[in-house]
Amino acid sequence: MAISVVLAEDSLIVREGIAGLLAGEPEIEVVGLCADFDSLIEAVEQHQPDVVVTDIRMPPTHTDEGIRAAVSLAERGLTIGVVVLSNYADPAYAVALLDSGVPGRSYLLKERVHDRAQLVSAIHAVAVGGSMVDPMIIEPLIAARISNERSPLAALTAREREVLADLAEGKSNAAIADSLVLTKRAVEKHINSIFMKLNLVTDEDVSRRVKATLMFLADARADGGIGGRPSGS
Repeated sequence: MAISVVLAEDSLIVREGIAGLLAGEPEIEVVGLCADFDSLIEAVEQHQPDVVVTDIRMPPTHTDEGIRAAVSLAERGLTIGVVVLSNYADPAYAVALLDSGVPGRSYLLKERVHDRAQLVSAIHAVAVGGSMVDPMIIEPLIAARISNERSPLAALTAREREVLADLAEGKSNAAIADSLVLTKRAVEKHINSIFMKLNLVTDEDVSRRVKATLMFLADARADGGIGGRPSGS
C-alpha cells in the first residue's frame, strides 16, 4: 500500500514541483496540497495521511508553522510522520522539531529537495516512526566540534566520529552497520563508547538519540563554529 502524503508549502511553484517529484514514486501518493497552517490541519483531518511534508514557514505568521503542525498532530494523538522542509541549517530548529520525543520526525533542507531520493528516504523513515536530520546540518557541526581542541569529540576515534554522524542523522543501528560495513554488535559497542565519552544518556528511542546527539553538537555554536541563520523561508 502506498504511503499517503499531505504536502504543505505556500509557494505554488515549490509545492507543484515537490508534488511532481513525488508523483513518480509508486509507493507514495500525494492526497492533499495546502498553502498554510490552517488548510494543513484541515487536510490532515480530511485525509488522515501517513505522512505530512511541510514547509517550516507558512501563513499566517511565517515563523514556525511546520514545527507547530508537528506538535499539534502529536498533541491530538495522531501517529503521522512529519517531514519539515526548511532553508535553515541552524540546528535549533531541528532540536525544536524533536523536542517532544515523538517518533517519526525529519528535518530536511529545501536545497536537497531536488534530490528525490533524499526526500523519499525521509518520507519512508518517518512513515515507520524513524527520525532523520539532514546530513548537511550534521557535517559542519561535527567539523566545528573537532576544530575545538577542548571538545570531547577529540576523544573519539575516527570510526566513532563516523558512527556519530550517522547516529545524529537518525539512522538505526542496522542502517549504520550497512553504511559503514560493520556488524550490528560493533555498532552497538561504538555507540556505547560514544555516549560514555560525551556523557550522554543512552536511549534506544531513535528520536531521543538524535535529539541528544544533535543538542551536544549544537553546542559548537557557542564556540563560534557555526554561523547565523540565513534569511528567507
